[in-house]
Amino acid sequence: MKLDTWQQEVLETKGNIALRSGRQVGKSTIISIKSGKFAVENPNKTILVISAVERQALLLFEKILSYIHANHKQYIRTGKHKPTKHKIELKNGSVIHCLPTGESGYGIRGFTIDMLIADEAAFINEDVWQAVTPMLAVTKGDIILLSTPFGREGYFARCFNDPTFKKFHISSEECPRIDKEFLKQEKARMSQLQYNQEYLGEFVDELMQLFPDKLIKACQTAKRAPPSDKRYYLGVDVARMGGDETTFEILQKDGDFLRQMDSLITINTLTTETTQLIITLNNKWHFRRIYIDDGGMGVGVFDQLLTTPEIKRKVIPINNAKRSQDNEDKRYKKLMKEDLYLNLLRLMEQHQIRLLDDPEIFLSLKSIQYEYVTREGQLTRLRIFGNYSHIAEGIIRAAWCIKDKSLNPYIF
Repeated sequence: MKLDTWQQEVLETKGNIALRSGRQVGKSTIISIKSGKFAVENPNKTILVISAVERQALLLFEKILSYIHANHKQYIRTGKHKPTKHKIELKNGSVIHCLPTGESGYGIRGFTIDMLIADEAAFINEDVWQAVTPMLAVTKGDIILLSTPFGREGYFARCFNDPTFKKFHISSEECPRIDKEFLKQEKARMSQLQYNQEYLGEFVDELMQLFPDKLIKACQTAKRAPPSDKRYYLGVDVARMGGDETTFEILQKDGDFLRQMDSLITINTLTTETTQLIITLNNKWHFRRIYIDDGGMGVGVFDQLLTTPEIKRKVIPINNAKRSQDNEDKRYKKLMKEDLYLNLLRLMEQHQIRLLDDPEIFLSLKSIQYEYVTREGQLTRLRIFGNYSHIAEGIIRAAWCIKDKSLNPYIF
């Protein structure tokens, strides 16, 4: 493949690398090539690929395996040593591991490695670096960090002032493969700060984290449990066009207190498959209400649920785009996304909700940011967004049950 100039430079760079960029510029592609070549060309080396959650780490790990399979297939061990979900063994003795860090990095201690690759490094918890960097002490190996920015704090941001790192900064606007009309539309849709962070790859001070780490951890005390005779509510965030993850968040309501019972994620599923899973979950949990994002691809799921007798009276579409009428031809007030997020924040601050102790839930809530939007010096509204928001979007919908006091609360 033809590499961009900066990708070729990354490939040729020796030593530590810190790479920040806008979205879809090809950073994971070049790092997968660099690490794959390193493993093939250097016998008996150990490479560790990490990310805050397993799903993110596996995306890069799979690209590394694809590169080696396409270009150096003869190096890959087979039989009982064939590649697994977390390990690639090569015939030259080199090994590539893939592991999620969790919040502390405790589960990945003990390795001695020659190369550390951290994907979406800006979202890895500060405690993790104390666990992983000593793994390079004996080998004097390299650290490769790649990420979109997330504020000016933390290890990833500090590395851009560290003289031992070679720094790269690439914006999405510099990438020849990204359609400029698409970027123009995104710039019009987003605030300037959000666009600067997500597509220009800039560190931004003014964006703030909506759910502080300490608050999230304090709420994550629940364990998964089977259904009983309680009241249960389902929040669904349907994957957008071009997205790949749909989430199903199940909450139990006991008076004014909520407890998360389960969190499910499906990848690249058809709308019919999503509809069927909701029906299956309803048969198991007997939900009082099913709150669903019916924007984009979600409208297909919502419309299918309205044809299901045991579901249609339970399903409530919630999004921040106004729909003209519900399934009974009635008009209802628009509900803003900010209302949903602030409701969850209030529940967490007032200790009215217990969330599952799950690193993917932690990362999703951590990724939610906010800014105050002003016009001519006057505050106009609060803007809330996140780049790993799918789980949070499901939770905020299910948590709206605490506000739902009516018998037939269709909200548009």
